Amino acid sequence: MAKEKILILGAGLVGSLLSIFLAKKGFKVEVFEKRPDPRKNDVLGGRSINLALSDRGLLALEKAGVTRNLDQVMLPMHGRMIHQLDSQVHFQPYGKANQAINSVSRGLLNEYLIGEAEAAGASFRFEHKCERADIDNSVLSFSTGGKPKEYGGDIIIGADGAYSVLRASFLHSDRFNFMQDYLPHGYKELNIPAGKNGEFQIDPNALHIWPRGKFMLIALPNIDKSFTCTLFLPFEGESSFEALDSPEKVATFFSEVFPDTLPVIPNLIDQFFTNPTSSLVTIRCYPWSKKRSLLLGDASHAIVPFFGQGMNAGFEDCRLLDEIIDAEYPNWETVFQTFEKSRKPNTDAIAKLANDNFIEMRDKVADAGFIWQKKLEARIHEKYPDKWTPLYTMVTFSNMPYSKALEQGNRQESVMRKIREVYPMSTPPEAIDLEKIVGWLD
Repeated sequence: MAKEKILILGAGLVGSLLSIFLAKKGFKVEVFEKRPDPRKNDVLGGRSINLALSDRGLLALEKAGVTRNLDQVMLPMHGRMIHQLDSQVHFQPYGKANQAINSVSRGLLNEYLIGEAEAAGASFRFEHKCERADIDNSVLSFSTGGKPKEYGGDIIIGADGAYSVLRASFLHSDRFNFMQDYLPHGYKELNIPAGKNGEFQIDPNALHIWPRGKFMLIALPNIDKSFTCTLFLPFEGESSFEALDSPEKVATFFSEVFPDTLPVIPNLIDQFFTNPTSSLVTIRCYPWSKKRSLLLGDASHAIVPFFGQGMNAGFEDCRLLDEIIDAEYPNWETVFQTFEKSRKPNTDAIAKLANDNFIEMRDKVADAGFIWQKKLEARIHEKYPDKWTPLYTMVTFSNMPYSKALEQGNRQESVMRKIREVYPMSTPPEAIDLEKIVGWLD
């Protein structure tokens, strides 16, 4: 008996990877995307924060069998390079010497995955804008080339992002919970080009951060020797996008708060006023399935980008769904319900962690107490790896469920508060009784 026809909304990173998993299982997979084919057009338009590919995402790509050319689209970053207001820099390693996250171009990775999906047997229909999803009859209605068109299938999966059309159809059904929460901050992309001789202008093996309390700038390296920078700034207020309404104000602002960027961003003013300002949203909803339709990735759990886990969580969705299909197919109701019940606590956890990490990145990373704590945590982890693992390591360099990482991180933070009460910050980490500290965890 032929396997079902599966319609996937969204040919972004998650939709493309999912189509690979499903096509390799023998399903007939059709993927629909409102944008043109990214392999033929520049469709991102200054709205794509560079992405950090880490262990969870890499495991999903490995399980899908699509890792052979990844080194061509990513660069390892072994830690944070903190740029202080006086232009001094210092390096904070992410973990052990061999641990790194990978800076990857969203566009190049997306093109690569689409090609791999087509090779696996999936078909793509670009420039198809979904106008309506009929979840009762598994029919999608599109506008393409100015004309309406309908496609039917057996299963519909919405990987169409934070503003999902499929999720919008769920809103008109009974017992569907939905919440969206916007940060008061937005973001704008800027670019540090390669140097005159085609070299990197700043260290390519780090994620660069300019932490300034209520706002920050970050930069991630690209394989063409440029850096993608992202300015995170409040929409309104004294230091805000609203306030920076003239070339003179932008130039003054950067010279005062990011002075070491001026020599490496030669066309700063043009970029600032040309590139769009975008918003940052967290989305929670439940259930993720209705009838024979399912939401995943940002469509079901969009998060802010400050833990570098949005793509990784979406890729992990694909891997876990694939494993549940192996166990429960052909009962799609069981597949979907098992997936959403097991996954929801973990996506809620990473949403909280991502919001918390914004405060850490824009403020705490430059704080002496924070640096002292990170050195102490690294020392405890080195001596008692089975007892203590830094939260960042659990989230980024393992496949531990996010909810368990959050729970363990909270326990360790309570111990850290006790340590700070007992030991003054002037105490060298090597002078602290680690055995007693580990005992506090029990």
